[in-house]
Amino acid sequence: MVFMVAAALSNRRTRIVIAIWIAVVVGALFALFLSAQNSEQFGRLQPWILLASAAAVVVIIGLLARKIYQLVSAYRSGVPGSRLTSRTVLVFSALVALPLLTVYIFSLEFLNRGIDSWFRVEIKQGLNDAVVLSRSALDLRMREYGGRTERFAASLSNQSAGGALFALDEELRSSGASEIVLYGEYERIVGAASQEVADALPDRPPADLVRAVSSGSTYLSLEPVGDSRYLIRTAAPIPGTPFSRGDARFVVVVYELPRQFAELTDTVQRSYSQYGDLAALREPLKYSFRLTLTMVLLVTLLGAIYGAIYSAEILFKPVQDLMAGTRAVAKGDFGMRVPLTSHDEMGFLVQSFNDMTKRLRRAREETESSRAAVERERERLAIILARLSAGVITVDRNLLVQRVNESAGSILGVDLSSTVGRVLGLGANAETGLLSAFVVELRSRFATGRDEWREQIELQSASSKAGSRVLVCACVPLPKEESGAEQFVIVFDDVTHLLQAQRDAAWGEVARRLAHEIKNPLTPIQLSAERLRRKLLPALSGSDADMVERSTHTIVQQVESMKQMVNDFSEYARAPAMQVAIFDLNRLVTEVTDLYRSQDAAIEMVTHLGETLSEIEADRSRIRQVLNNLLANAFEALEGVRPAVIEIRTSAITLEGHTFIELAVADNGPGFQSDMIGRVFDPYVTSKPRGTGLGLAIVKKIVEDHRGRIELGNRPSGGAMVRVMFPVSEQERAIAPGAEQGERRRERA
Repeated sequence: MVFMVAAALSNRRTRIVIAIWIAVVVGALFALFLSAQNSEQFGRLQPWILLASAAAVVVIIGLLARKIYQLVSAYRSGVPGSRLTSRTVLVFSALVALPLLTVYIFSLEFLNRGIDSWFRVEIKQGLNDAVVLSRSALDLRMREYGGRTERFAASLSNQSAGGALFALDEELRSSGASEIVLYGEYERIVGAASQEVADALPDRPPADLVRAVSSGSTYLSLEPVGDSRYLIRTAAPIPGTPFSRGDARFVVVVYELPRQFAELTDTVQRSYSQYGDLAALREPLKYSFRLTLTMVLLVTLLGAIYGAIYSAEILFKPVQDLMAGTRAVAKGDFGMRVPLTSHDEMGFLVQSFNDMTKRLRRAREETESSRAAVERERERLAIILARLSAGVITVDRNLLVQRVNESAGSILGVDLSSTVGRVLGLGANAETGLLSAFVVELRSRFATGRDEWREQIELQSASSKAGSRVLVCACVPLPKEESGAEQFVIVFDDVTHLLQAQRDAAWGEVARRLAHEIKNPLTPIQLSAERLRRKLLPALSGSDADMVERSTHTIVQQVESMKQMVNDFSEYARAPAMQVAIFDLNRLVTEVTDLYRSQDAAIEMVTHLGETLSEIEADRSRIRQVLNNLLANAFEALEGVRPAVIEIRTSAITLEGHTFIELAVADNGPGFQSDMIGRVFDPYVTSKPRGTGLGLAIVKKIVEDHRGRIELGNRPSGGAMVRVMFPVSEQERAIAPGAEQGERRRERA
């Protein structure tokens, strides 16, 4: 890519800079390749590699800053093609950066593991064992030679001078020794035998050898002679001879260590020493390789981005020319011709434009423009179909899928991309409740012979996660093909949340009106009843006074109940601004549960408060209201249930990469009724003999205002459980999954 960009530069100075930059980068990479083969070369070449990489980074940053400045200036000035170029640059940069970063991360991991594998404990232990083994073998060989020398010395104790010399030659041949020397008094050489003919007498024995044999001990020593050769020198006293300094008698035998044995010993010792030296460079090697790899990544990444900018400019230069030509044609200049710079697809487009202008001049525009319009419409239709939020499926009468878009699978909660060419609903996808219900609805309509219809259908799923969905579905037959096969286009959209939002908005409006219409006369009614009571009770007695007392008391009590209902309506209808602050949710739960414990000692309240994350940024008073409503519902559900237990749990969870705090309230009561579990958030939906059914509706509204989630259901062991999940902070709440969709649903409602 960099070479292609460099060839297309129009400025000579820039081309020279790019050429030098390419040479530096290639040289640095080549040096890195060479240094990776040898640690010594790496240490020597690393400063130059880093210097070259840093220089390349500085140069490319300068060039890149210049191009970005030019691109931003063109974008702000509205230069034709600048917006398209900017988007393409961003796409190209992302496509290049992601693989490079992926390779970089994995390379670091492999690099660390590779270097660590060099220093595994098994390797070090193996080298230690090899050294010990080689030394043990060498010691064994030396002891063997020493024992042979002792036996030979013992055999010389009864030999005459001539026999001793003969024994020297015999021992030299049988033992394979290099040299045998017999010393007499004052270390005088009595006799000697050697594998090689020597011009000089053997050297005088070392002092430590003389001391050893003088004390009656056997002498052993290993003497290197260069070029992986070692001599084992052994000496032993001849028994039966007094060993004073003046009349010592002993024999010295020199053996040459087998060359293969010596080479193996040197190799083991050298490997052990090299391993120790390399182990000291473990962390510096890691750091150096990581630093070098990072610099290479920066050079490559910045170079790729720079290449992407130039490629986009070159690629869209014909587009800019076409835009200029289009403007000229729009002004009536049909003689405009765009220069043809290539013969690829873009060149074909330019040539087509020139042909079109030529035909315009010759009054033959209509056919060509019509065909181009049809082609554009087809492309636009394909793009719209791919990006359409509604589900689109093309099937035959047997529900054999011909075409399906991604939104269809999203609505039905299953991946339908693999169903093309297969019957809808067969195979593993048939286990999905929504898909099965959808297939049943389609088959029932095709069975009646209805080929074109538009209806609202409700899909019920046994899965609590999928729930139920309301779809607006339309079916239109396609023109028959030459083979006579029938195909149908089924378009459907999920309006479940829209209907729910409409219901919420409608109930909110009803609640506002009821609160306004009912609350105004309640206070005069209550005051009038109390005034009647004060006026009439002193003037009446007996049963009349009791009747007035009971009647006015009943009126006041009912007015209070209606006021409470009106307050619930107002709470559900109003949408006050949230007073967001950071507070400890666990402390709030403790405060509320302590209040409820004092109300009914027969109900056991168990709390499990998570310690990892308890602070939340939310409206404290409204979160308290959520907890109060949930606990109040739990207390009412546990009336007459013994033993009665309420569990409150808080914990930090992660949903789709975002952090939430979960508040769960569970009881061991009768639970939710199965026929009401899908409508419990609607106002006035309740199974209790008293209450307005607004508690859970208010809870849901508060949770939605916090961009949270709420789930409820029955526990397998019995009882109900409500789980509420709030984003931990204002920042998380702004990007929480489903926040934008929920806002759009409310706006549409």
